[in-house]
Amino acid sequence: MSTLTFGFIGLGLIGGSIARAIRQNLPQSQIIAYDINADTLREASQCGVANTVTTKIDASFSTCDYLFLCAPVQKNDENLSAVKKILSPKTLLTDVGSVKSEIHKEIKKAGLERQFIGGHPMAGSDRVGFINSKAVLLENAYYILTPTASVPENKVTDYKNLVQQLGAIPLILDPAQHDYVTAAVSHLPHIIAASLVNLVRDKDSADGLMKMIAAGGFKDITRIASSSATVWQQICLTNTENISTLLSSYIASLQGIQQELNAKRGDDLYELFDSARIYRDSFINTASGPLKSSYAITIDIADEPGEIAAVATILALKNISIKNIGIVHNREYEGGVLRIEFYQEEAIERSTKILREKGYSLHNKN
Repeated sequence: MSTLTFGFIGLGLIGGSIARAIRQNLPQSQIIAYDINADTLREASQCGVANTVTTKIDASFSTCDYLFLCAPVQKNDENLSAVKKILSPKTLLTDVGSVKSEIHKEIKKAGLERQFIGGHPMAGSDRVGFINSKAVLLENAYYILTPTASVPENKVTDYKNLVQQLGAIPLILDPAQHDYVTAAVSHLPHIIAASLVNLVRDKDSADGLMKMIAAGGFKDITRIASSSATVWQQICLTNTENISTLLSSYIASLQGIQQELNAKRGDDLYELFDSARIYRDSFINTASGPLKSSYAITIDIADEPGEIAAVATILALKNISIKNIGIVHNREYEGGVLRIEFYQEEAIERSTKILREKGYSLHNKN
């Protein structure tokens, strides 16, 4: 792919991560960035992500091969009006929003269907802003594309190739299908997490005992409750019908479980947990599934200075690369207090053998 020019209208977590991935994987590219936050533009320029920064949507974006709409959903309509005035016929317009039907409606109103492919990188963080963006956020993440019916096929092919170059996995969906699927696997879980956190807040004792002892299970399924309230408010207001439909099904499911619980129907309760376990494990064990296999071990170590460094050094001396390392703050669902993640499955067996020979107690986990 020849040298390309990319424009970003908004440079937060997702826009910033895409821009960083472009800079990392297509270093000769030109990147033009607009944001209402002057500090964001300053940082993007100083760290070398953006070649040009601007405080307004002007003709400088007319040179772009790709133009990403990355501002919050409620700002897209306003920004789209400004973009239309300066958009070159050669530019492929895209967005990064979690809801696709609404932006497609606005694109149709604007008469830009031949230049638009909706985009949604299925990646994120409970931290926001350009300061938390990183190129690795896109690696091995599904990047959903929702082309209009009239966009040229070669544009779709080029965009798919670009997504792959950035380390993500392109997946083409119809906008309506996208919105229903993401309502189930992304939008509804955020509502569930937020409601569960608020339940504990409301039912906790005056001394905060629930909050104090909240451990792995609670923290794992409520982590996303720390996400931006503004972002999720807007998602709920733009994908309302799909979320409400699935929420009704979920409420009915909970009511059924409540009846089984009250009647102490042991077989039904066992089936609930066993069927969920089997289906959840199939996500991890399928190469094309949404939850990629995680090659990790947990290790029992003493709470003493230098213990983490000692383990890392042992593996480094054997040329074993560590992808991630961190403390497991509780033992509710897994043994060990130090979790080490590797890039490849074969590293688990090697590391296990080496560390056990050194006297460590390990637990494999994937």
